[in-house]
Amino acid sequence: MSDIRIIVWFTWFLASNWIHSLVVPCNERSGKRVKTMKKALLFILPLTLVAAALLALPAATLADDDPPGRVARLNYIQGSVSFQASGEQDWVEANSNRPLTTGDNLWVDKNSRGELHIGSTAIRMAGETGISILNLDDRTVQIQLAQGIIEVHLRRLDSGEAFEVDTPNLAFTLTRAGEFRIKTDPDGNVTIIIIREGEGEVTGGGESWEIRAGERAVFRGTDELDYQSGPAPGMDDFEDWGQERDQRENGARSARYVSRDVDGYYDLDEYGDWDNDAEFGTVWYPRGVVVGWVPYHYGHWVWISPWGWTWIGEEPWGFAPYHYGRWCIVRGRWGWVPGPVVVRPVYAPHLVAFVGGGGGLGVAVGFGGGFAGVA
Repeated sequence: MSDIRIIVWFTWFLASNWIHSLVVPCNERSGKRVKTMKKALLFILPLTLVAAALLALPAATLADDDPPGRVARLNYIQGSVSFQASGEQDWVEANSNRPLTTGDNLWVDKNSRGELHIGSTAIRMAGETGISILNLDDRTVQIQLAQGIIEVHLRRLDSGEAFEVDTPNLAFTLTRAGEFRIKTDPDGNVTIIIIREGEGEVTGGGESWEIRAGERAVFRGTDELDYQSGPAPGMDDFEDWGQERDQRENGARSARYVSRDVDGYYDLDEYGDWDNDAEFGTVWYPRGVVVGWVPYHYGHWVWISPWGWTWIGEEPWGFAPYHYGRWCIVRGRWGWVPGPVVVRPVYAPHLVAFVGGGGGLGVAVGFGGGFAGVA
């Protein structure tokens, strides 16, 4: 057991005995006992959550640096899409609610499509397309396109951020937000880039080229690149589909209450309703759940480095509400409170603290392989 675990455990032991000493003498006066217990809970409840979370983590995790505050998510699957986790040999069927990060790989089969989100940025994949996430942290996105076609809609590129797409024969850096279509052949000898909006820079064969909106650039070769440029052609069916996906996001009512960097906000309109509460503010309530439904019940836990145990919800809307904001009991009903709309929200593998409205108090702690029920 690490030093920090020993300290947490010992502090918890002393606190528990202190609470016990306060509550037990009050047995003869129930009113005083209740009041004393409420005061004690104000002290012990935050410590309970911290202790449970820390004791559930491996010792090595406690010494790690802070993990990135954003992840990727394969939020849309049409047809067959396979996933290979970092460090694994096997390919499995992709899960739309599983967070993706550095080292993960995706393959979209023939006549299939997929859509990946990194915050507000959408990366759409056509059939017979393979990509790898080479690097993903708070400042850098680096994607490798092994073969196939992707369409990138980069909504925002802040100062100091880097967004790069690598193909077998070049590196393409997106230097201004916009819409980009990138295609590379299975042999890795040809890369075609079309920029509808924005700007980018290509590096390869010891040279570099700038590409601007309205251009189509073709690069052939490996050690030395043959470069040809011309006006961008009209959009094909794949890009038209991407435009439809953009319109769905743009028209989402949930964007009024949730930052576009909270991935999954666009799923909330279809599966729930928004309302205002005097105590909690704007609250989202899931629609059509079974009687007695509670958060963190339908799904499973997966260890995803560098965050640790991560909750994968089974609900079709089960990404944003399990990794951002907080769940609350509002007038006897579970609701999700996203909190203030911020430019760059921070992703969490799971959220374990719940509070109840109307004077009630509910607590749930999720870690390891299980779920401690709602009190």
